[in-house]
Amino acid sequence: MTRLKKSPRLRMETKERLLAIGSPLALVVIWQIMNWMNLLDARFVPSPITIGQGAYKLMESGELWVHIYASLWRLSVGFLLGAVPGIIIGLIMGLSRWVRAALDPIVSATYPIPKIAILPLIMLLFGIGDASKIVVVAIAVVFLVLINTMVGVMTIDSIYFDVAKNYGAPWRKMFTRLIIPGALPLIFAGLRLGVGVSLIVIVAAEFVAANSGIGYLIWTSWETLIIENMFVGIIVITMLGVVSTIVLREVERAVIPWRRERV
Repeated sequence: MTRLKKSPRLRMETKERLLAIGSPLALVVIWQIMNWMNLLDARFVPSPITIGQGAYKLMESGELWVHIYASLWRLSVGFLLGAVPGIIIGLIMGLSRWVRAALDPIVSATYPIPKIAILPLIMLLFGIGDASKIVVVAIAVVFLVLINTMVGVMTIDSIYFDVAKNYGAPWRKMFTRLIIPGALPLIFAGLRLGVGVSLIVIVAAEFVAANSGIGYLIWTSWETLIIENMFVGIIVITMLGVVSTIVLREVERAVIPWRRERV
């Protein structure tokens, strides 16, 4: 009976994964056909085949791998430095009205500031190396994770806390079995948003002062009018975003098995 109940859900998830793979492939095919029919100007929008040839040359020379590694290093370190404090501070703010009252005005005032706008200040403090790019990514991520975590804790129905207190649940069990599971859906929502914003921020930061990274590849390709390489960089950053989102979604399904997306 359990197997019969699970099989439709598994089939639905398989179809979702196939659709997620098939839709980008269909878009690439349409793009190539439009180039063949001269509906797109190849000088400004190269065909997927031309972009693939440019990517092959960059991979063969090893240049693409250098740029990918540089961006991934900055992204992963910056994301962790932003996500971990964001979760911790968000949990504390969600649980304590006094901490929330003290920090919420600061968060509300600093969150709307465009993170790229403070990049020159960050570069003055941390230099023009990797540190400044890691810091700007961390700043961009921390607010999204913090706010979503705080809201996740605050949206837990108070009746659950009352029941746990009535049964004499210790604070440790209440934290691990009620607060964390209750806030996890919105924590993961914040992490997914943070991934998207961090990709935008790192590319913009690499435009300004860098000698490696996907943003640097896009900018230098534009300056030298090697348009196919510029599209290679755009596609690579897109693929990084897609892969990161898929990984987070799969982790979310494993960590929160009781929460399924509605059809």
